[in-house]
Amino acid sequence: MIAVAIDGPAGAGKSTIARALAKRLGYIYVDTGALYRAVGYFAIKNGADTTSESDILRLLPKIDVALRFVNGEQRVFLNGEDVSDYIRTPEMSMAASNVSALPAVRDFLFSLQQNLAKSNHVVMDGRDIGTVVLPDAQVKIFLTAAAEDRAGRRQHELQRKGLDADYNEVLKDVVQRDYNDSHRAIAPLKQADDAILVDTTGNTKQQSIDQLISVVEDALSKL
Repeated sequence: MIAVAIDGPAGAGKSTIARALAKRLGYIYVDTGALYRAVGYFAIKNGADTTSESDILRLLPKIDVALRFVNGEQRVFLNGEDVSDYIRTPEMSMAASNVSALPAVRDFLFSLQQNLAKSNHVVMDGRDIGTVVLPDAQVKIFLTAAAEDRAGRRQHELQRKGLDADYNEVLKDVVQRDYNDSHRAIAPLKQADDAILVDTTGNTKQQSIDQLISVVEDALSKL
């Protein structure tokens, strides 16, 4: 099986761009960030502290999270309920960042992610795919953009969904999540030594998609 691993900071457009890449290649798209968001959503829904490993450990046996493809689109199911539309708020972004720093949560989701790659050609995105989850991926990408660009894109995405989004607050969340993700003790966000850096600062969404497709197709042609 062939795996394309895409890592990068919050708001870099990984999900959108990786989804388009997977469609182009005919691969399965795996949004690992959505898995952590689902765990964070369950924790908040149950009144747990998303930074407390003891709180989260108590909840993990009650969590069944799965990725399913419905009408060609990946949907996230938590205990049988489609929560895809509930896990994309700034609050869930921070909750995902918090729970992803907990070793128990990473262990809980690790085998699910690896098993998907063992049985399918995949495009998988996250924070530690090329460094930890799929260290032997044939193609590794580190996708990034300036924090200001990423905040603007996230604000637009939230507003398009009818949610209030103040740019300064979104930028603050992006910067804080960058710090959390890159400084956590377990599997911190970093570029793998053999990853290709793709910076989409200043790009439109389509330009970013085209840029990544070009880079990945070139890399795959050399395998």
